[in-house]
Amino acid sequence: MTAKLFTIDERVRWSAVDKAGIIFYGAYVRFFELAEMELFRTIGIPYSEVFDRFDIWLPRAHLESSFHYPSRLDDRLRVAAYFTRFGNTSLKINFDILHLGSGQLAVSGHEVLVCTTRDTLKPVPIPAELRALMEPYLMTVDDARAELGV
Repeated sequence: MTAKLFTIDERVRWSAVDKAGIIFYGAYVRFFELAEMELFRTIGIPYSEVFDRFDIWLPRAHLESSFHYPSRLDDRLRVAAYFTRFGNTSLKINFDILHLGSGQLAVSGHEVLVCTTRDTLKPVPIPAELRALMEPYLMTVDDARAELGV
């Protein structure tokens, strides 16, 4: 099976820029969240159903991002989301944001999510059914960026 890269296109909104007209670094987390939520919808299980269906939580244990090219008000961005690792109880989801006007990588980042019980937040194995739904979007950073065109 060929790995898939999930993307959405968005624009930099007024509420996301600072006085210099450049996107505020924290606003990129919103783009990460949008792509993550739509990726789960695409794999067949919206976030609104994940937790009840599998009786788990997926809290973030780590968030990291690097900033490569400035985005400004109304710039068009392509946000890519893909999984790069599945552990027993955790997974890593990567994000690359392409600045469409310049063709430059604007931001790269990743999150580590831990699968936990809902009552005690103790780590538990990722449900096999959920993992199977996510696996088509498992790819390397190099493969994802090649597909994205950076």
